[in-house]
Amino acid sequence: MHGRSADEGRYRAPWARPRRSGRHGAGLATLLSIVQLAGAEAAARDDRVLGHLTYPGAALLLTSSVALAWRRRAPLTVLAVVLAATLAYALSGYPHGPFFLAATAAYFSAVAQGRRYPALVLATVAVTAYTACGWWFASDLGVPEPSTVSPRDAVTALIWLVVVLSAGEFARIQQAQLAEMTRMRTEQRRAREEQERRQASEERLRIARELHDVLGHHLSLINVQAGVGLHLIDQRPEQAREALTVIKSASAEALREVRSVLAALRPAEEAAPREPAPGLARLTELTSGAGFPVETVVTGPARPLPAEVDRAAFRIVQEALTNVRRHAGPAVSARVAVAYEPGRVSVSVADDGAPAADAGAGNGIAGMRARAAALGGTLTAGPGADGGWRVEAVLPDAGESVR
Repeated sequence: MHGRSADEGRYRAPWARPRRSGRHGAGLATLLSIVQLAGAEAAARDDRVLGHLTYPGAALLLTSSVALAWRRRAPLTVLAVVLAATLAYALSGYPHGPFFLAATAAYFSAVAQGRRYPALVLATVAVTAYTACGWWFASDLGVPEPSTVSPRDAVTALIWLVVVLSAGEFARIQQAQLAEMTRMRTEQRRAREEQERRQASEERLRIARELHDVLGHHLSLINVQAGVGLHLIDQRPEQAREALTVIKSASAEALREVRSVLAALRPAEEAAPREPAPGLARLTELTSGAGFPVETVVTGPARPLPAEVDRAAFRIVQEALTNVRRHAGPAVSARVAVAYEPGRVSVSVADDGAPAADAGAGNGIAGMRARAAALGGTLTAGPGADGGWRVEAVLPDAGESVR
C-alpha cells in the first residue's frame, strides 16, 4: 500500500486538483450538511422507533459534512474524520436518513485522487467496526437497539465499500485518460508548431540562397561591364554602348529573378509566374551573359529533372561563374559541363584563370555545398589539375543520396 503511482500523481482529477478558491468544496459541504440534517429530521418523523435528532447528533452530521471542504488538501485525514463521525452517528441511536452521504463523498474523492489503497484500508476498518460494534458486540458496548446492525445492514455496508471504490477508480482512470489525451494533443500541437518554424527557417534559408545567387551573379556582371564602359566611353563609344546594354539586360534580369524569389513570401497575392523557372534549360542564356567566354558541354541524353534538382544545378553553375568573374582575373575563360547519368546529374565549372588567395573564402562555396547536401548530393571545389579553379557537383534525381 504505497499510495499513488507516478501517473496518478501527475494526472489528477478535477476534484483532486487544489484550487485557489474553496468555493466548490465549501458548496458541497454546505449542500450535504443541509441534506443530511433534513434527511435525519424526515427519518425521525417517519420512524417513531428512532430517537429525535439532538444537538450532539447534529454536530456529528455537521462534522462529517463540513470536513469535506478540505478533502482536496488532505483527502485521507478528511476521510478518517468523516468515517469516525459517521460511525459514531450510526451507532448512537439517532434517526438514520442519508447520514452516509458525506462518508461516500470523502471515500470517493480519496480514491479518485489516487489514494485508493489507504482509502480502502480506512473504509474497511470503518465498515468492520460498524459491523462488529453494531452486531457482535452491540450489547457489550451499549449500542441502542435501533442502531444495531442486521445481516442486511452488514451486506449493504460491504456493497457500499466495493461500489464506491469502483466508482472512484473508474473516475480516476477516465480523468487520467483525458489528461493523457490532452497531453498528446499538446505535444502534437507543439510538434506542428516546431515543424512550421523549421519549415519557415528552411524557406528563409532557401530564399537567402536564391537572393545571394541572383544578386551576386548579376551585380558582379554589372560591376564588370560598368568598369569596361567607363574605360572605353571616350576611346571606343560603341563598345561602351554594348557594355551599357549588357548592364541594362543584367539589371532587368536581376529584378525579374528577385521578384520571382520574393513572390514565394506572399503566394496568395501574386499571379502565376510569367518567367521560366531557373533550370538547366536556361543554361545557354546563363553562359552567354557571363561576361567572358564560356564553353558549354552536355553529355548524355537530356531529361526533365525534379524542380529542386534542376534549380540547384542552375544556381550552382550561376554561383560558380560569378566566382570566376570575381576571382579568376582578366582574360579568363571557363568550361561548363553537364552530364546526365542514370539516377543523377553532375555539373562542373572549370576556368583557366589564376586562383585568387581568397577563392575559397566567403559564402559562395558554402552555399553551393549546402544546396547539394540538402538534396543528398556532393560538391567539391578546388584548384583544377591544369590550373585555374574547378567546381563539381553531383546531384541525385531519383530521391537517393550520392556518396
